[in-house]
Amino acid sequence: MSYNLLKGKRGIIFGALDENSIAWKTAERVHAEGGTFVLTNAPIAMRMGQIDALAKKTGSEIIPADATSEEDLANLVEKATEILEGKLDFVLHSIGMSVNVRKGRKYTDEKYDFTAKGWDVSALSFHKVMQTLYKADAMNEWGSIVALTYMAAQRTFPDYNDMADNKAYLESVARSFGYFYGKEKKVRVNTISQSPTPTTAGQGVKGFDGFISYAEKMSPLGNATAQDCADYTVTLFSDLTKKVTMQNLFHDGGFSNTGVSQEVIEYFSK
Repeated sequence: MSYNLLKGKRGIIFGALDENSIAWKTAERVHAEGGTFVLTNAPIAMRMGQIDALAKKTGSEIIPADATSEEDLANLVEKATEILEGKLDFVLHSIGMSVNVRKGRKYTDEKYDFTAKGWDVSALSFHKVMQTLYKADAMNEWGSIVALTYMAAQRTFPDYNDMADNKAYLESVARSFGYFYGKEKKVRVNTISQSPTPTTAGQGVKGFDGFISYAEKMSPLGNATAQDCADYTVTLFSDLTKKVTMQNLFHDGGFSNTGVSQEVIEYFSK
């Protein structure tokens, strides 16, 4: 069911790779709610995914951009506002990558060149995106910027590796930039701390299936799906959440506030 929550609103969606990705589901939901947008991803990610199909489905244009490149981002913002014929109302940052995880290196044996690359892609890119938007004055008042995170920023999950550090930095950027963006331009900045979700990127984490099963048993409402996250993101893009900013919003079925569940107790009492 659609409610026209985003009718007339314009934006940019980063990170749609394939139909499993949260950014992909969000693009579909934004389209259903009347929003228009450009899609963007790094050229290498675009070659791996099926973003052309999403663009066709949603009537969107694609602008390739490396989110770690200030030049690419400046070009993206300039072209997006031209294509959409006006300032932006929403931006989704759905980008994350750890070279250490991909290469199978443990947290106690990081290769720091890999660490720096992952931090730039997963976390610093959020600052770069917002700084580009801010300097170009590309956001409308009461616009909304959202980035996706995970609660490994607050609690230790051994195999999440340096991505946990990246997410902690990402959340800090949201609070810090959110203050200035809100104070000076009335733009909201929030992060969504999502349940473990079987996206292409998520499944690259060692022991991911066990991760999901445990979270499902711990969460009173069960894990939030990619589609659930898309729905929630749309509410943050809408005018119904105009005074929500600088928040890390847990969207995890209650996992983050559950000490232990009856299911887990019973499992270990066998």
